[in-house]
Amino acid sequence: MTIEQRMRASLASLTRAERQAATHILSHFPMSALGSITMLASAAEVSAPTIVRLVQKLGFKGYAEYQAALRTEVGRLLAAPLVLPDHEPRLHPMQSFAAQAIANIHATLDQIATGEFDAAAALLADPARHVAVMGGRLTHAHADYMATLLRVIRPGVTYVSDHLTDWQQALLDMRPGDVVVIFDIRRYEANAVHMAELAAQQGAQVVLVTDHWLSPAAGHAHHTLPCRIDMPAAWDSTVTILLLVEALLGRVQGHCADQVQDRLNRLEDVFAKTRIFRAPKLGR
Repeated sequence: MTIEQRMRASLASLTRAERQAATHILSHFPMSALGSITMLASAAEVSAPTIVRLVQKLGFKGYAEYQAALRTEVGRLLAAPLVLPDHEPRLHPMQSFAAQAIANIHATLDQIATGEFDAAAALLADPARHVAVMGGRLTHAHADYMATLLRVIRPGVTYVSDHLTDWQQALLDMRPGDVVVIFDIRRYEANAVHMAELAAQQGAQVVLVTDHWLSPAAGHAHHTLPCRIDMPAAWDSTVTILLLVEALLGRVQGHCADQVQDRLNRLEDVFAKTRIFRAPKLGR
């Protein structure tokens, strides 16, 4: 594993201050950790001993050893030869976009620790925990979609709007052990950071779905699931976020298999009685 991968994989086991330092380093990787420990601690708004404890948890004796290993790793990357194919086929724009999306999916699968994924799914599947799901300007649809399907799988799920005072009111009934899923990708939103911080202070388990640069909310999250979203376009792609949501829902359904079919049957009965959907026509 690279140093960046090791740091991402360790996020869940870090203290709040160490996680804050790691989040800053990963958000500005690798340049943030190439200066002095004093400069890094100041930029991350933590103490120098916190930085030392962080790199020791990554397996280094101290900051100097960590920095030397990082410089060596970056040097190898810079020295690697650039290999271009002799006859690269010209792709249609749709194919080119799809190729980048597929590359983002592979990068996302590489950087999300399976233990983090499994831990988040186990929290979401626990019926004793209420789940609140909150999105942002570009991710509210993903949060709404997740909450809608999660309500089919299990009870006690709320979609929380980040508009006006909805998310603040959601904190009123939040109990220790409840789960808050927060979506926050660049440009990072203050509401997401505040929600993560206040929910964690109340004892809730915070699951953050973010990009690979990491939202500042990662400093308060118990489980962080970073997705690769960059595209050669005026906006980022959220294909990987949708993939992650559906993979999580599938894992949660596996945990709750016994109750899901019963809930689906009862839901279909309600749909039939209210005739909210038109029956499909068979044949021509």
